[in-house]
Amino acid sequence: MTADPLVLQATRVGARLREQRASLVTAESCTGGWVSQAVTAVAGSSEWFERGFVVYSNAAKEELLGVRHETLEQHGAVSEATARELALGALERSHGTISVAVTGVAGPSGGSAAKPVGLVCFAWATREGARTESRNFAGDRESVRRQSVARALEGVLETLDAGFPQA
Repeated sequence: MTADPLVLQATRVGARLREQRASLVTAESCTGGWVSQAVTAVAGSSEWFERGFVVYSNAAKEELLGVRHETLEQHGAVSEATARELALGALERSHGTISVAVTGVAGPSGGSAAKPVGLVCFAWATREGARTESRNFAGDRESVRRQSVARALEGVLETLDAGFPQA
């Protein structure tokens, strides 16, 4: 049986976090905890995974992670501005040293011309600040979510490898 590529990627993330004595916290919307599931599938992840927040509704984003109502009104839940506030809020409400946030439109419905199905916004944050990006993924709901988890983990590695790039 072949190991899940996401778990293999999470294993690499864990090794890097352990090397740097860092700990990860997640803030997930469209992935519904899948990033957390991938990292906790790795034996020993309690050494480097601090906690995960699943904040699917706007109310949860505001109440649990402090996303400003104005941000949601002005930019929407699927935006780099919201992803940034999710990532920073996750750090503020945890003991983690690096966070990743994921929010998007996984489909098959819910998209618009401005925010089509497959649009996913990410943020990675440390205590020094955050960087964001958006990606457009193709495929069905499962595929968009899987690609989102892979990109979230890849971004953690990039942040750890490069030091923290200011955005």
